Amino acid sequence: MPALDRWVISHTLEQLAHDNQLRDSTGMCAINLSGITLSDEGLFDFILDQITRWRIDPQILCFEITETAVISDLTNTRRLMDSLQYHGCRFALDDFGSGLSSFSYLKELPVDYLKIDGNFVRRVCEDPVDLAMVSSINHVGHVMGIKTIAEFVEDMEIFKKLAVIGVDYAQGYGIEVPLPLDSPFDSDVADLRKSNG
Repeated sequence: MPALDRWVISHTLEQLAHDNQLRDSTGMCAINLSGITLSDEGLFDFILDQITRWRIDPQILCFEITETAVISDLTNTRRLMDSLQYHGCRFALDDFGSGLSSFSYLKELPVDYLKIDGNFVRRVCEDPVDLAMVSSINHVGHVMGIKTIAEFVEDMEIFKKLAVIGVDYAQGYGIEVPLPLDSPFDSDVADLRKSNG
């Protein structure tokens, strides 16, 4: 996985470097990192080397890590996050809410975005417990100054409910199906603040 993640990072940054239109239309480029890659001691140096090599503004890069990966190696993950954030990169905590200790360690992490687990989001219009979970995660995120992103937004009914709750962004098939990086697109993440105001 570390080799695959490095390949994704280098090829994504290379493509952004060679395609001005793609780079200029990308407000944020999210790249998933696997749990085992977070333990790769050379990852920080590799990412900085790629940013320098391809002359990419680190502020457009957001690395997504799952909360289960963070739990397994909190110290090293925190060190990596702090180091990359110092250089301008951002981080999203993916699938938030799926772990039993989610809120207990959230205060320990320098997170820019919380991606609310899609298993809660997909039934937010039907299940009052899922609605409460999404609302709670969104509220705690906002109290901490963290933007929230709802995963698995599959239709407009869910989208509208999330706007009412106050979730910041939505991602899912109801917004756009996955596309190759070189396809023309506006964004695969919808800004709920704009749709709500």
